[in-house]
Amino acid sequence: MNERDVEISKREAKKKERRSRKDKLAIEKRILRLSFMGSVFFILAEGVMAWYTHSHSLWTDCLFDSADLVMIGPFMVLVPLLYKPVTEKHPYGYAQVESLFLLVKYSVLLALTCNLMVENIKLLFHGGHDVDAGSIAVFEFLVCVCCAVMYAILGHYSKKYESTTIKAELYMWKLDVISSMGVAIAFAVQTVLLHTSLRFMTPYIDPAVAVVMALLLIKEPVCEIFQSIKNLILFAPEEETLNQIRGIVDQHMKDYPYEVTFLDVIQTGRKLWVEVYIGNQTDVIHISIIHKVRDEIKQELRDKYDQVYIEVIPD
Repeated sequence: MNERDVEISKREAKKKERRSRKDKLAIEKRILRLSFMGSVFFILAEGVMAWYTHSHSLWTDCLFDSADLVMIGPFMVLVPLLYKPVTEKHPYGYAQVESLFLLVKYSVLLALTCNLMVENIKLLFHGGHDVDAGSIAVFEFLVCVCCAVMYAILGHYSKKYESTTIKAELYMWKLDVISSMGVAIAFAVQTVLLHTSLRFMTPYIDPAVAVVMALLLIKEPVCEIFQSIKNLILFAPEEETLNQIRGIVDQHMKDYPYEVTFLDVIQTGRKLWVEVYIGNQTDVIHISIIHKVRDEIKQELRDKYDQVYIEVIPD
């Protein structure tokens, strides 16, 4: 292949990459827009029902979803920035902005969840309160069905592309399906207890369900906060990810007369930076070979990670 063919190949590769970014951006915007509209609808419905029934479990779900919705709006504006190329002025692009955004989002959700849990624990110690269990059970069952439909729709679109933000949205809808079904079952049980000798327990079911929901909801924010902090201070990714990348690098390097002396991996948001330091016994490095092995490793990593930047550097 002559120099002209190589240059044409590079231009075609760049065009293909730009098209891929545009497609991913369009998919992500579509998913966030659908999630936003669905969240608005369900929050309004839950808010009205929580006000009508005075249910603390419905308020817990409604406020949690509201906090998530408030964060989706600004992020829809931020998404196009995440697809801008790396420049000298922004060597990491805007990837860390996403990590910072997720840190703020999940910190707000964690604070809200803890506050709701404490308030409902207090209510349990003060005798609980009565609610219209039948109406809540029917409402939550309908919410569960609708959330399942929304989760299926978003899951269909995410098959083409899935970022950390999309994963977070899918998680929220999946959690809504599970929590709605759990609440529906709990209040269906309460309607049965009203006609038994265990009637005295019914005032405690609503705050108890709210506490259980808070305990289930608290895990994800804690995990994501720690992950976002690691991304912001540019720590290496999880050991599993590191081992996978090391295996791919070693697999390609064995075909060349070089050895990996050091592997530097940084993951922030959806972007992954890999620097492979190499050396050999003769201290002779061929630039053409470096470019070839870099392209091979990059191509394989692109099939597993979203936005990959890789350099092979003589040590």
